[in-house]
Formats: sequence, structure tokens, C-alpha cells
Amino acid sequence: MKAVVITGFGAEPQLIDLPVPQPGPGELLVRLHAAALNPFDWKVADGALKNVVEHAFPLVMGSDGAGVVESVGDGVTHFRPGDTVYGQFMNVQHGRGSYAEYALAREDGTIARTPGDLPFPVAAALPTASATAYQAIEAARLDTGHVILVNGASGGVGQSAIQFAAHEGARVVATATADIAGRLRDLGAHETIDFTLAPTAEQVLAAHPEGIDAVLDLITQPGQDTDALTGLLRPGGTFISTNHAVDPDALAAREIHGVNLSNNPSRAELEALADLAAAGKLRITVDAEIPLADAPAAVSRARSGPSRGKTVFLTR
Repeated sequence: MKAVVITGFGAEPQLIDLPVPQPGPGELLVRLHAAALNPFDWKVADGALKNVVEHAFPLVMGSDGAGVVESVGDGVTHFRPGDTVYGQFMNVQHGRGSYAEYALAREDGTIARTPGDLPFPVAAALPTASATAYQAIEAARLDTGHVILVNGASGGVGQSAIQFAAHEGARVVATATADIAGRLRDLGAHETIDFTLAPTAEQVLAAHPEGIDAVLDLITQPGQDTDALTGLLRPGGTFISTNHAVDPDALAAREIHGVNLSNNPSRAELEALADLAAAGKLRITVDAEIPLADAPAAVSRARSGPSRGKTVFLTR
């Protein structure tokens, strides 16, 4: 099978031939049709988890994918060959990922069936981005009329978060450059802020001098200053970081609820997200569908700046 791999941390991704893996007990082999690009993919390739877990090389890149169950191992009862499925396939300890024509998943892992009418590229775009957004908005504890800032709203997580927050009745303020602001408003953002014109916090405070109720920060990295953004929050507000950039204890002393969010969707959540997307209630923007062979170049481009919508690799 064709697969995009790295041979060591920081190595350039390359397309190579690998044997098709065979499912062991409790595993299923999925013939992938699409795999989505997420920032986490290249961060792992650069060594983000090297002090956390052992990695096997060559390491197939990627987490998210969608396809059809090809075969199942002993003991698998929930899935059968021919099922359309999607989920997260990254297993760095065994060198596995989703940028490939085939991938293994555990039956008890992050995988779920999809409605038959959900396109594979859309399904592949869901597991990390939309599940992270769903869990973030749950953590935000929003009520009708609350104001939430989505900092870094142009990518897949931000666009899904806008929709989930608007559904909760919140007023959504989204950071975006002018060329994408219209799309975000169409998804449910009530206000957009162009962060290239003035600091984000200054613009939010000018529009909401009384403060806001929640911040979903998709931008700030560990070690970077979050004081300007946390300073926007009223007492009792919530600050959610998808990059583990906040100190919850320090925020608690200021009567702010801090959350460092990790993506860990359940099968039930994945099934619900797929149903929402299939019904058109969750709109997923796939901005680029490109051949798997072009994935190495796409990863290089993704490293250079923030994403807009989703890039999906077609493996069939």
C-alpha cells in the first residue's frame, strides 16, 4: 500500500510502499478513502509526543480518516466488512496513521460507523476538529446570551465551534481576516475581529467593555502570555485552551475556570457528529481535496500558517 511516512522526528514526509497490515484480535482493517490534515499530525511528526510515548519508525503520519471495513480480527463484534466508518487511526507506538491506503483501528478505539450518504472527505474531516469543538463548547458552560470569543476561528475546530456555540444561544465573536469573515458569519458568528488590524483583546474589550463569558483559544502556545485574553473574562467565566497553554490553578484564584482540553471523543459522540453532518446541521468546509501523493507538500504548507477549513487527502 502507499503511505506517507517519516523516518525520524523532524524528517521530511515521504510517500513509500508498505505491506498492508493485517488485523489482530480486537482490530479492524479499514480501506481508507480519505484522510484529513490536522496541525496535530505534523506536531507529532516533529516530536510533540517523543517524551510521552515510544514511536516506531517508519511512522505513518495522520490521525483522522474514513473508509470501508475490509476485514476484522478475532473477537470483533461491533463492526463487519463493508461497514462505512470514520475515526482516529494514529498509533505511534506501532507506527500507524491515516495517511495511507489502509489503516488498522481497535474496535474499542475512537472509531464509529457513518451514515451511508456522508461523503468520505467530510467524514474524515470530523474526528479531531469537530469533536474538539464539541467538547470545548460543552466545557464553556454557555447559556443563552453568553458571549464567547473563538480565537483562531478560521480552521476546522473554529468553524465547528462557532456552529455549536450559536446553537447554544451564545453570541459568538470570532477572529478572522477579512477574506474569511463572511464565511464565519454565515456559520453563526455574530461578530468578526480582524486580528491584523489591532490586538484581539483590545478590539473585544472595545465592543464588550463589561467583559465576556468564555474564551476558546486555539492559538496561544504553552509559555506564551494569555493575560490579555483571560482579562476579558467576567468572574465565573471559562477559558479553554486546546494547546494546554493555561494554568487552571492560577485562573481559579481569579474566579476563572481554566480548561486544557484534550481530544478524546467517545463512539457515541462520533456517531452524533456524523449524523449532524449528514443531516446538514453541522457544516464542514473541505477547502482542498488532494491526492495522497501530494500530502508531503501539503504538510509543509500547513506548517507555514493557520489553516482555513480542511485539507483532505484522497487515498482512492
